[in-house]
Amino acid sequence: MNPDLNLLQPYPFEKLNQLKAGITPKTNAAHIALSIGEPKHSPPAFVLEKLAAELGRVSNYAATKGLTELRESISSWACQRFQLKALDAQTAILPVNGTREAIFAFTQACIDRSASSAKVLMPNPFYQIYEGAAKLAGAEPVFLNCLEQNAFIPDFDSIDEKTWRDCQLLFLCSPGNPTGAVLSSDTLKKLIALADKYDFIIASDECYSELYFDENKAPTGLLQACAELGRDDYQRCVVFHSLSKRSNLPGLRSGFIAGDSELIQQFLLYRTYHGCAMPVHTQLASIAAWNDEKHVLANRELYRQKFAAVCQTLNGVLEVKQPPASFYLWPKTPIDEQEFARRLYQEQNVTVLPGSYLARQADGLNPGCGYVRMALVATLEECIDAAERICQFTRSL
Repeated sequence: MNPDLNLLQPYPFEKLNQLKAGITPKTNAAHIALSIGEPKHSPPAFVLEKLAAELGRVSNYAATKGLTELRESISSWACQRFQLKALDAQTAILPVNGTREAIFAFTQACIDRSASSAKVLMPNPFYQIYEGAAKLAGAEPVFLNCLEQNAFIPDFDSIDEKTWRDCQLLFLCSPGNPTGAVLSSDTLKKLIALADKYDFIIASDECYSELYFDENKAPTGLLQACAELGRDDYQRCVVFHSLSKRSNLPGLRSGFIAGDSELIQQFLLYRTYHGCAMPVHTQLASIAAWNDEKHVLANRELYRQKFAAVCQTLNGVLEVKQPPASFYLWPKTPIDEQEFARRLYQEQNVTVLPGSYLARQADGLNPGCGYVRMALVATLEECIDAAERICQFTRSL
């Protein structure tokens, strides 16, 4: 077996299960899970109808490159959403079975193992796939702390020149998981300039890009920053998007990677061996989803209501601010975050995720310590109920 498998750490939810093991909640109140970022809003009915209508296509093999119609619908959506002049549907887009598998696979395809000092830079806290993908590609993860004093954005100016020289891949996550922080256009442009100088790839995970609260301030995307610079070839830049959060379709496993055509075509070569073509009926249902914005607007409104209600309830009890985007809250805890999560489950039957499980020790600290992640994915009523129980528990401390 690949010895690098021994480098992988348990997934955060494995640690959470261990933390909760042997505990029986003291209340008869129903369990409310705020720990897992799985959307619970109803998926669009018209997408499900299209999926059902096309089930007969399971008799067809799918091409790895995907249907032309799907790539064209993705191109149209991305150009409109991110104000792009063009995004070549033939060469610059690949459909993927969710961003998780694509992020992992892309890392395997783009890391040059012959470089003994290959590094993959990533935000900290982070989506654990970044770390695992880097290690299994033979690269060293470098964790960039996201701290409150820097608005939970990595301090890119503090990175030394050797680290930039060794960097082969920089992962961004904007809006961020778990903080909801959004990278500015200026920051993205600065990073593009650094990628040019030191010859590394920027991979921007933008799967939360459509969950924002101010309709006049949609998060800027990496390709949008490229376009503003007149870089319509998107050199060294790729983005990942998904229907999971945007359209409440996590089980559809449908998304895309787009950007630098040269990188995309090399990744296509990898994927033809990887055996990861999206089923035809899934592609046809995905076209319906990418072509519609009404359900996305309605989805944002539901999250807007939940964040307003929960933040109002928690105000003055926990130190928390509503982020500009995503469906997570990142409150500080008055006691150790693991103890807070364990006792909250025991006392109130509410599950949250300790922030330290989403981060690694870097520069002398774990930036997730003293925080918990709350995913406001349940119904409005359940989120309000959970917030009230959290307040009752916190006041009892």
